[in-house]
Amino acid sequence: MRPEIEAKLSLNPSLVTSVLTGFLRDEVTKVGFQKVVFGLSGGIDSALTAFLATEALGRDRVHAVLMPYRTSSRSSVEDALKVVEALQIPHTVIDITAPVDAYFAQVDRILGYEASALRRGNRMARERMVTLYDLSAAMNALVLGTSNKTELLLGYGTQFGDMASALNPIGDLYKCQVRQLAAHLGVPQSVLEKAPSADLWADQTDEKELGFTYDEADEILYQWVDLRMSPDEIVSRGYPERLVRGIVERVRRNQYKRRMPIIAKLSGRTIGLDFRYLRDWGT
Repeated sequence: MRPEIEAKLSLNPSLVTSVLTGFLRDEVTKVGFQKVVFGLSGGIDSALTAFLATEALGRDRVHAVLMPYRTSSRSSVEDALKVVEALQIPHTVIDITAPVDAYFAQVDRILGYEASALRRGNRMARERMVTLYDLSAAMNALVLGTSNKTELLLGYGTQFGDMASALNPIGDLYKCQVRQLAAHLGVPQSVLEKAPSADLWADQTDEKELGFTYDEADEILYQWVDLRMSPDEIVSRGYPERLVRGIVERVRRNQYKRRMPIIAKLSGRTIGLDFRYLRDWGT
């Protein structure tokens, strides 16, 4: 990453921690909840969410859920348990293998061919979110999201799967900023150093699947989104044109994942179009 961009993306970790923990306390309690629940994968994003939630609410008001699949890396579960141990927070382990395999056993037979890795990965992500929302109802706890700004912009996530949540404390942090804040808060070293992965199939890594590194994406996205530079301006600064335009196109193509479902307009006041109020309306 270029030094001038790295400097601009550098956080004041104490200030950011204060803002994000305040956000969690305020948003959770003002709608009548006292607890949160979230998926803990063993990756840095969910680990950071765990640390922030624990600092904001206290260890007795957060609940981590580990949801491995039979092909999940053993180290992912081990790293998730390191976070649980470091924070001394309650947790539950729920293996999602049986429901996912039962679904594909039926659907593969009906369709006459096996599901692709992408379809299986999407199903796993949605199975995990279904589990979290059921536990949310059982525990009277809000579901926290764990997607960072880079992933949300790129659409690198499953709609109504890992991209779903009631609150997301880290959605305005680029991946490089997630690393900074996680290191500041004391996330275990093995989590900080591991290659980012959704752990949806064996040897899967985010950067291998994306075709570029998170640092490359952060650098280009920051200049395009935050500094409002055009793709041509970014290319003129020496960035590969194919990479810049590929990232910009990926953000544009995945806009639908960042929007609430669009309702066809028939009446004078349509939800989401003319009937819109602040999030805090009525609370």
